[in-house]
Amino acid sequence: MKFAKVVSGVALALVLTVSGTAVAQPPAPAAGAPAMRQMPDPYAGKKKLLVIADVQSGFHHDSINHAMAVIERLGRESGAYVAFLRTDSQMVTKTPIVGQGKRYSGRPVNARNLDYFDAVFFLGSGEGTMSPEQKADLLAFVHKDGKGFIGGHAATIGFYDWPEYGEMIGGFMAGEWQVEPTGLIVQDPKFPGAADFPTTLTDQFPYLGSPYAKGKVHTIIRLDPAKLKPEQLAKKPDGDLPVVWAKTYGKGRVFSSSLGHREEIWDDPAVQKLHLEGIKWALGLTQADVAPDKP
Repeated sequence: MKFAKVVSGVALALVLTVSGTAVAQPPAPAAGAPAMRQMPDPYAGKKKLLVIADVQSGFHHDSINHAMAVIERLGRESGAYVAFLRTDSQMVTKTPIVGQGKRYSGRPVNARNLDYFDAVFFLGSGEGTMSPEQKADLLAFVHKDGKGFIGGHAATIGFYDWPEYGEMIGGFMAGEWQVEPTGLIVQDPKFPGAADFPTTLTDQFPYLGSPYAKGKVHTIIRLDPAKLKPEQLAKKPDGDLPVVWAKTYGKGRVFSSSLGHREEIWDDPAVQKLHLEGIKWALGLTQADVAPDKP
C-alpha cells in the first residue's frame, strides 16, 4: 500500500512537470481551521468597477485618495455602478484568489478577480507591480472580453515599458505643463457629459507621445493651441493635444482623461459629470460615436 502511494505520487509529479514547468498547487487549509462559508453577492445584477491606485513604483499624486472617494460616490449616487477601491493590483487577474498564511492558506477569502468586474479605472503610475500573466489578463479583459478601461490623470505614465498597454490607452506621456489656467476646446460636444465643459481650467496637462498619433483616438476635449505660450507650443508644434479621449480596443471600450492632478479638480461638477459619463460609456451603459480623429 505504501509503495502504491509512492508510485501514485511520482506519477502525479510527472504530470505536473510536463514541459519542465512545475504547476504550483494551492496548499491545503491549516489543520483545525474553520470552514469558509460562501457569502451571497450583495452586488448581483449591478455593474462593478475596479478602481486601482497602485503607485508603489511611481509618483504618488496627492489627489488620488480624493479621486477614489469621488469615483465611488458618483457610482452610488447615480446607481450606475459599484466601485471597489484598491491600492494594489491583486484583483487584476483571472486566476482564483486564495488566502495565505496559517489560517487562510489555499482557501477562498471573498476576493474577486477580473471575471467579476465590468471595467477597471486605473489611477496608478510607474512600472507597476503586475506579473506578465496579470498584464495578459488585463489586455484580454478589454480586448477579448469586451470590458472597459478608464485611464486617470497619470495613466499615460504607467507601464511605460509595456508597449501593448500604450496601444490600449492610446499613447504615453511625452511631457507636461505645470499647473496654470489653460484654454480648452470641446471637440466632441456630443459625447455624454462634454457639452457644457468649461473652456478654461487650472490643472496640470500632459501631452502625448508614441505610440500616439493623430487618428488613433477619438478626441473629446483638447488644449487650445492658440492659448498656449510660445515655449509651450514649441514642445508640440502640431498643436494636437488631446486631454480627454476615447477609443475601442478589440471588443472593449477605453476612456482616458489626463485631468485630475489637483485635488480641487475632482470637486468641479463639470469634471465629475464628464468622468461619470465616461465610466458609464466604458461600462457599456451608454452609446457614443468614438470614430478616430481624421489624420
